[in-house]
Amino acid sequence: MSDGKKLVPKLRFPEFAESSWRATFLKDVTAECATRNGGKFQSTSVMGVTKAEGIVPMEERLIGTDVARYKVVRNNWFAYNPMRINIGSIARWQGDADILVSPDYVVFRCSEELEPDFLDQFRRSDQWQDFVNESGIGSVRVRIYYQDIGRLALNLPLLPEQQIIADCLSSLDELIAAQARKVDALKIHKKGLMQQLLPGEGEAKPRLRFPKFRDAGEWGQRSLGFVCQMQAGKFVPASEIYEKNQNSLYPCYGGNGLRGYTATFTHSGKYSLIGRQGALCGNVKMGVDQFHATEHAVVVTPRNGIQRDWLFYVLDSLNLNRFATGQAQPGLSVDVLKKLPIAIPKDESEQQKIADCLSSVDELIAAQTRKLDTLKVHKKGLMQQLFPSAEEIPA
Repeated sequence: MSDGKKLVPKLRFPEFAESSWRATFLKDVTAECATRNGGKFQSTSVMGVTKAEGIVPMEERLIGTDVARYKVVRNNWFAYNPMRINIGSIARWQGDADILVSPDYVVFRCSEELEPDFLDQFRRSDQWQDFVNESGIGSVRVRIYYQDIGRLALNLPLLPEQQIIADCLSSLDELIAAQARKVDALKIHKKGLMQQLLPGEGEAKPRLRFPKFRDAGEWGQRSLGFVCQMQAGKFVPASEIYEKNQNSLYPCYGGNGLRGYTATFTHSGKYSLIGRQGALCGNVKMGVDQFHATEHAVVVTPRNGIQRDWLFYVLDSLNLNRFATGQAQPGLSVDVLKKLPIAIPKDESEQQKIADCLSSVDELIAAQTRKLDTLKVHKKGLMQQLFPSAEEIPA
C-alpha cells in the first residue's frame, strides 16, 4: 500500500465518509470461468459481444455449429473477445438462462468482494481504458487474456459503497439512454417528414404540401446538372490536416465528411458538399463560412431560382451512395450525378418553406444532441470524482 495516506475518491457519499478504500488487482477479486458447453445447448444460444450493443445473438449462420467447446456464461458474469477488448467489446450478461460464447472468448466472474454492478461501471472509466490500451501481447492485433487483464489495478470500497456508486451511475445511464431515444425519435421524424415533403422517385409532387401551395400543381422535372454546378475541391496533404481546431484553422471536408482542420480554405459561404470518394461517398454535408473542400468532395453551387437549403435536403434524400462504383475504393461519378432527375417546385417560396421546416427539425435535433453530449460529459466527470486514481496502487 502507499505511505499511510488515506485512499479515497474526491467525491464521497456522506454515509461512507469515514471508511477507506483498499488497493487491489482485478485477479484478486475475480475468477476466470472456463466451463465448456459439452453439447447441452443448441447453437441458437450462442452470443457475441459488441461495443455498441453489448451481448447480442450471433448470426443465423451459426445454426448447426458444433458448440461442445463453447464457453458457458451465467448471470452477472463478464465476457469479452481478447482481440477486441481495447475497443470496448466487453459486457456483463444479465439473464436467467445461461448462454454460450466462442471458445476464444475470455469469461470471468466477480468474487463476493466485488459487486458486478460496480465493475460494470468501472470498465467504462478512463483508468480501465488506459490499461487495456497499454496491455496485451501482439504487434498488429493486441490480445488481452485473463492473466493480462488480471493485472489491472483496482481501488475498492466496501460492498455497500460499491453498490450505491453503481446505482448512482446507472441512474445517469438511464437518463442518457432516454435522451438518446429522444434524439433517435427526432431523426426518424425528420426522415419521415422528408419523405412526405419531397417527391419520391418518379413522383411529380410531394405527398404533403403547405396550404398555400396545395393548388400550385405538379413540380417540374429537371436533371441535377440543370439546377446546380458541381466541382471537386482542391488537394491538401494529409500532414496538413489536424484532428482538432486550433490557431484559427478551417474545417476540411473530404469524401467521408469532415476530415479535420487545415490552414487554408477553398470556399466562403454556404454550400452543399457531396462525398465523392471513400466508404461513405454520397454523404451530404453543409459547408458554412470558410472551409476547405478536398478533391474527394464535390462542392455544389445552385443556379438562379434554386434555394440552397432546399437543394441540400433534396441531395440528402437521394441516397447517393447507391450510385457508387468500385469495391476497394468506392467512388461517385460527377457525370452520373448530373443526369439524376429531380422534381422542382415552380414557386421558389415553396422551396424556402420546405427548407425552413426541415431546418427547424435539424435545430431541434442539434439542441437535443447537445443535451445528450452534456449528460455524457457529466457522467465522465462524475466517474473521475467517484473512482480514486491508480496512483496509490502497490507495485
